[in-house]
Amino acid sequence: MKTITLTIPEELLMDVKIPRQRWQADLKRELALQLYRENMISFANAHRLAEMSKVEFHYLLGEREIPRQYDMEDYEKDLENLTKWSSQS
Repeated sequence: MKTITLTIPEELLMDVKIPRQRWQADLKRELALQLYRENMISFANAHRLAEMSKVEFHYLLGEREIPRQYDMEDYEKDLENLTKWSSQS
């Protein structure tokens, strides 16, 4: 997996009302939310970036009043999964 490093001057982070030990996790979550809100990232990638389960991220979207984007690709994946799961029963 390729990664990127974002350098943020510590003095800027000192103004952020987040405890130091949560900087990385909270900033990743906020980035995931914003990218998802702007339709720049899928739900699957957003919850992974935020390092949250699908359910946790879904609830976070609700708390922030961010509408869930659900397109044809999402529908087709859900339909494929439902078909697969029903055939296993």
